[in-house]
Amino acid sequence: MDSAVSETPVIAGIPAQPEAPEPVPDPEEGAQDWQLDHTRAPIATKVVVAGGFGVGKTTFVRAVSEITPLQTEALMTRASEETDDLTATPDKLTTTVAMDFGRITLDDDLVLYVFGTPGQQRFWFMWDDLVRGAIGAVVMADTRRLTDCFPALDYFESCGLPYIVAVNHFEGTERFEVPDVREALTVPPHVPVLIMDARKRYSVVETLLAMVEHALEATPE
Repeated sequence: MDSAVSETPVIAGIPAQPEAPEPVPDPEEGAQDWQLDHTRAPIATKVVVAGGFGVGKTTFVRAVSEITPLQTEALMTRASEETDDLTATPDKLTTTVAMDFGRITLDDDLVLYVFGTPGQQRFWFMWDDLVRGAIGAVVMADTRRLTDCFPALDYFESCGLPYIVAVNHFEGTERFEVPDVREALTVPPHVPVLIMDARKRYSVVETLLAMVEHALEATPE
């Protein structure tokens, strides 16, 4: 009787081992279709959130980020009492000393990397590095101290980066209409001005969408 011949080659002294079955690809749990399509990659863009001290930039990034945001918060000390005005934000205990960073996926192939700038003048030297490569900026404003956002407005006007103005409405403060804010800040007619709440994700998303749309109109290429 002819003996059966094994299809697996036998090495002297080592018994033949059965072939392992090929692994069945298992899509990552919760992954979207476009994330599993290796023939395309999402468009990653960078945006900057700027404004005065305590206007809500860190809250803005925290509210919208789909990842744990990177924050460089430090406790405020008496050394900053003469330079940081806490009149409008008496309960503020920390301040951003470098940047805030978060990420949000706005569409199947559009990812925004959001960078929040520090608000104090002594940290403005970092702005040039933070805005490099950005498609646009959101300048946040507080109607109780509109003058605090003038440096950011002047900066983006001078460097030619598209920007929008987002008025962060704080509870217990008077609500102003967009035309009034535009006139007070002397913002050009083509620059969008929005009233928003930095604590609410949907409001922040709407603000970012408005910024992206404005950036595309300003620099369509």
